[in-house]
Amino acid sequence: MTAPAPTRTRGGALEIQGLTVGYGGAPVLHGVGFALAPGEIVALLGANGAGKTTLLRTLAGLVAAASGTIALDGRDLTALRPEDRARRGLALVPDGQSVVAELTVDENLRLGALWRHRGAARERAITGVYEMFESLARRRTSVGHQLSGGERQMLALGRALVADPVLLALDEPSLGLAPLVVAQLMSTLRVAAADRGLTVLLAEQNVTSALSIADRGVVLDLGHVVADAPAAALAADETLRHAYLGF
Repeated sequence: MTAPAPTRTRGGALEIQGLTVGYGGAPVLHGVGFALAPGEIVALLGANGAGKTTLLRTLAGLVAAASGTIALDGRDLTALRPEDRARRGLALVPDGQSVVAELTVDENLRLGALWRHRGAARERAITGVYEMFESLARRRTSVGHQLSGGERQMLALGRALVADPVLLALDEPSLGLAPLVVAQLMSTLRVAAADRGLTVLLAEQNVTSALSIADRGVVLDLGHVVADAPAAALAADETLRHAYLGF
């Protein structure tokens, strides 16, 4: 079964323009710019050090931009605090599986729904996650540190989804997972995005898996956008794959 339909008007159009970000004066991103249409899944690709994590952390407000703008559904987010960006509908699932290890599965999900949902709406949102991830439903009373790596990643994704975002940014969700679990996670992400009209920016080094569910791919190299094309075109471009994607 799929998650319940959202109760609010969907959006999710993201526009990044001229984004320059650095640490200690050294730029990591250099004038990065691209856009996502509502409901689009875009794979953010590149080697370690390309700037993928920095870009996602900047979108979420965890890192300040030196210049450039970030707009979600036409509203400028650039100067907003992380919590205000979340209230506008942006959710980040960072790498490392952002699960509170001391809380149960159910408590983690309720934490994700804390400010977005109340009462019956919260219960529907949590039920939707359990329907999406049946293994979590079976382990709802287990604490985070008792879960497998795949279950923790599912819980991290579920906790983001119960907040009913319009834009979901994920940083290396397949990291450390078995191939079968990765395939299940990617398939579920694709279904969830379609059912909810969700816009997704997926940063991944597992290029094949990411492109298998993406509509488009954006390739970063040393903080520069070097390609922005349909997923099938990127997968078929042998020169680009060898130069930047490692396969």
